[in-house]
Amino acid sequence: MDKSVFDASFKRMAIDLSYARVSVKEVADELGIDPGRLSKWRQKGSSPVRTIQAGELTAEQREIRRLQKELKEAQLERDILKKAISIFSRGDGRYTGS
Repeated sequence: MDKSVFDASFKRMAIDLSYARVSVKEVADELGIDPGRLSKWRQKGSSPVRTIQAGELTAEQREIRRLQKELKEAQLERDILKKAISIFSRGDGRYTGS
C-alpha cells in the first residue's frame, strides 16, 4: 500500500483544482493520486472552497479554456477525416469512379 505524504499546500492546490474543474477523478488522475483520497481531502477541508465562476477567470485562464475547446474540436475533425480516408481508400472501386 502506498503511504505517500502530501504537504498542506499540495492538498489545498488539489482541492482548489478539483472544485474548479468539477471532476475529482479527472484531477486525481492528472495529479497521480487516488480519487478517494482527494474526496476525503475535500470533505475534511476546514474552510469552504469557493468555486471560480466564468466571469472571475483571468484573461490567461479564459484563453486556455478557449484553446482547449478549439483543440478538442480540431481533434474531432481530424478523427472524422481519418475515418473518411480509410473508407475512400479501401480499393473496392466504389469511390474511385472506375
